[in-house]
Amino acid sequence: MQYRIMGRSGLKVSALSMGTFSFGGRGPFAAIASQGVTEAARLIDCCTDHGVNLIDTANMYSTGLSEEIVGEVLADRSPDILISSKARMRIGDGPNDEGASRWHLIRECERSLKRLRRDHIDIYHIHEWDGQTPVEETMEALDSLTRQGKIRYAGCSNYTGWQIMKSLMASDRGHFQRFVTQQLHYTLEAREAEYELLPLSVDQGIGVTVWSPLAAGLLSGKHTRQQPVAPDSRQARGWSEPPIRDQERLWRIVDVLNDIAAAHDVEAAQIALAWTLTRPAVASLVVGGTSTAQFEANFRALDLTLSPEDLARLNAVSRPPQIYPLWHQSQFASPRFGPADKSVDLETGNP
Repeated sequence: MQYRIMGRSGLKVSALSMGTFSFGGRGPFAAIASQGVTEAARLIDCCTDHGVNLIDTANMYSTGLSEEIVGEVLADRSPDILISSKARMRIGDGPNDEGASRWHLIRECERSLKRLRRDHIDIYHIHEWDGQTPVEETMEALDSLTRQGKIRYAGCSNYTGWQIMKSLMASDRGHFQRFVTQQLHYTLEAREAEYELLPLSVDQGIGVTVWSPLAAGLLSGKHTRQQPVAPDSRQARGWSEPPIRDQERLWRIVDVLNDIAAAHDVEAAQIALAWTLTRPAVASLVVGGTSTAQFEANFRALDLTLSPEDLARLNAVSRPPQIYPLWHQSQFASPRFGPADKSVDLETGNP
């Protein structure tokens, strides 16, 4: 296992971490899987045996049942296994049952601690932006939870660039703990994070963890032009995330993945994961699975070294176009670009 520093902190996390989105199967999460304690224990043991030291969950996954299962399984495991959880999404019918208010965050953190059977959460994410709560209130609440020892580090998920910077400014101004990580969706098919979020992470020292790094299985090689929806996949059960806006582009990416995978005698999924691990600021990929075989296959991505030619082909088939003001800066500001500006390479669209 590889271990990487999480942003501008001293925390080391495994390059692959374990997602528990499939634990529980309550409500709409049944479209993913319905893994109970016994199956979850087998999968967690598989991951920790391979050196995974970070397990990711959230209070809204199966309405808390995922956290309960993680807590039960880890009750007799090493306390050095790190837990990441989240709050912000709606988890009830009351007026304060969602959001990033001090009231909601402190209540949900304490509820999560009980479900997880722990006295602290190692990384606590704000799961989504809340534009109705003052950002100073959110960052002060996270700071209070940190000083109380209930969380070790704070992060965000699914934020835009300006929302992260506003949060960091509030932290600096109030002398609060800063975000050390952001969890985002980033794959060969979905590279929008390169417009703002990855350069911001390089500039501000924020470690990136990636959710659904195989695009909900669409980059696994199981889905093809001839069979766009693989049997027994979450898509076959009605799951629609992430959105694919250009199907032909997806299949071009899959074609290249399969071609490079064949040359390395591996699967497309391992190539996709290996590519993502080369990207700037990425600390860990959150991978899930319904069997130990899937996790074992994912771990083989860590042994891959993609050649410059491999990377060039993958970048060329998936590179997003420059949007304004990036194309303008590319023409007139590039001689004065700094490390964050140079951390990604977008398609200029120039002849």
